[in-house]
Amino acid sequence: DFAPIVQMVLVPNVLVIIAETADRLKIGTLADFVAYAKANPAKLNYASGGNGSAGHLAGEIFKQRAGVFAVHIPYSGGGPAQLALLSGQVDFSLDNLATAAPNIRSGRIRALAVTTAARSPLLPDVPAIAERYPGFEIDTWWGLTAPAGTPAETVARLNEAFGAALRSPEVQARFAQMMAEPVPGTPAQFAALIERELRRYEPVVKASGAKVD
Repeated sequence: DFAPIVQMVLVPNVLVIIAETADRLKIGTLADFVAYAKANPAKLNYASGGNGSAGHLAGEIFKQRAGVFAVHIPYSGGGPAQLALLSGQVDFSLDNLATAAPNIRSGRIRALAVTTAARSPLLPDVPAIAERYPGFEIDTWWGLTAPAGTPAETVARLNEAFGAALRSPEVQARFAQMMAEPVPGTPAQFAALIERELRRYEPVVKASGAKVD
């Protein structure tokens, strides 16, 4: 249905736990978290912005790779999910860094790991899940598309214009404030990303039974 134009930005996801819960359960690292989850199956639960959301699927992939079980609690959007975490209704979430950053800075929640392939320059002291589970990589990204059948020359012009904007210092500085990384590229690169993401998530969706509400 779409003609990819350009991937706009990339935002790391981050595994966060409410600080009070982390202190109570003596969870200071990702290794501590996994050890507790394995010793206490189904005692931990996690919030997402809804069934089939990025946070839900990230949680399911993490559970598969880590060999743990936690209960998924879907909410109607990222805002309610974050409020549920902050109020202690749930124990952890895999949220995007842009949303989680203010509460990480305030100390209300603790970042245990990022879901990017390597450590994020935005949180250099926080390890990547991939350091413990090689190949683990989940990002939140946004991109620009046009309707299928849009003339190639129109797609090319839009790609050039948006690519120039994304490379400008002003736009890069603004996105940095939002914990987002501009990722200009070609329409073909964006199309390849979409295809990779479809292949990545299809087995997870089938295994988890995730459905978009």
